[in-house]
Amino acid sequence: MAEPIEVAIVGMAAVFPGAPDAPTYWRNIVGRLDAISAVPEGRLDPAYHDPEGWRSPASDRIYAWRGGFVDDPAAFDPLRFGMMPMAVPHAEPDQLMALQIAADAIEDAGGAARLPDRDRVGVVLGRGGYLGAGVVRLEQRVRTARQLVAVLEQLLPEVERERLEEVRRAFTNQLGPEQPEAAIGLVPNLAASRIANRLDLCGPAYTVDAACASSLIAVDHAVRELSSGRCDLVLAGGVHHSHDITLWSVFSQLRALSPSECIRPFSRHADGVLIGEGTGVVVLKRLDDALRDGDRVYAVVRGTGVAGDGRATTLMAPQSGGQVLAIRQAWQAAGLDPQAPGAVGLIEAHGTATPAGDDAELSTLQEVFGEDPAAGIIGLGSVK
Repeated sequence: MAEPIEVAIVGMAAVFPGAPDAPTYWRNIVGRLDAISAVPEGRLDPAYHDPEGWRSPASDRIYAWRGGFVDDPAAFDPLRFGMMPMAVPHAEPDQLMALQIAADAIEDAGGAARLPDRDRVGVVLGRGGYLGAGVVRLEQRVRTARQLVAVLEQLLPEVERERLEEVRRAFTNQLGPEQPEAAIGLVPNLAASRIANRLDLCGPAYTVDAACASSLIAVDHAVRELSSGRCDLVLAGGVHHSHDITLWSVFSQLRALSPSECIRPFSRHADGVLIGEGTGVVVLKRLDDALRDGDRVYAVVRGTGVAGDGRATTLMAPQSGGQVLAIRQAWQAAGLDPQAPGAVGLIEAHGTATPAGDDAELSTLQEVFGEDPAAGIIGLGSVK
């Protein structure tokens, strides 16, 4: 593999709860804005809400009813990208928002006119989880409707077949009209491919899923594409715009959601996470190329690291050892000492807000960055 290189962030764009763009997102962080809210009307069926459900989790009962929601800022203009408006309502929101934010990031980097050769521009998108609103509707249309009719036919044999067919049609009608032209928007791994298609980018374009680490893995892959010389510019980021009740059910059954409906990373009162949505994309170039081209440089990526935990008690039991390995890889790639005085000013942590996750991460930070006061004070944050 090629030697690591310094990579510049020359453009960025985002939409997150309470923030229609990246500058507002930063102002919200500095201003300590809490963008978590109760579930907006119409997003999830309140019949699923059971505040006491955490005591005995069930698949159809959700005990936490707060999260991070993107509503008005997430408007999408299909005509901007040459798309038929009728294809939009049944496409995955993740794909549409990723496309819009990627285009905005390019504009922030100076616009399409400043892009290198299109065959040397790549797209790597992190998307943790493949359950989206469009896919759920398709599943209900294809499978659930038939299962409903089969159950009724078994329990009520006296009901005529024509009447059962009316039940099936009534059920599917609630899902909205069927739009075959929107089917391409239901293929989850095409999130990056849609960006490349609509923006006419001919370099590598693919989607990665590493759960909470998806966007960071996307950046790592982008750095590798630039280091290898295969790409001269890469769009990298993460996207999640699905507040489907089934996804909430998974976190609820795992008891990962906060019963107090409040995220408290690294607090002794931490009791779980809340689910949020949003999209962020950065434009990456080799630092030397960015300086040569006179690009605005937001920040420089000097090293990345990736590692796994290996064998643990369970899949949900975090291990400090894997985290230590990944961080040390990154600092070694950067040629820096993490314990040197002034080496680091701020650490943006995972901050799972679960006792086991927070304990493992704090142990990791203690081992990698040390405890010598002479090294200076290190800020610790976690945007959740």
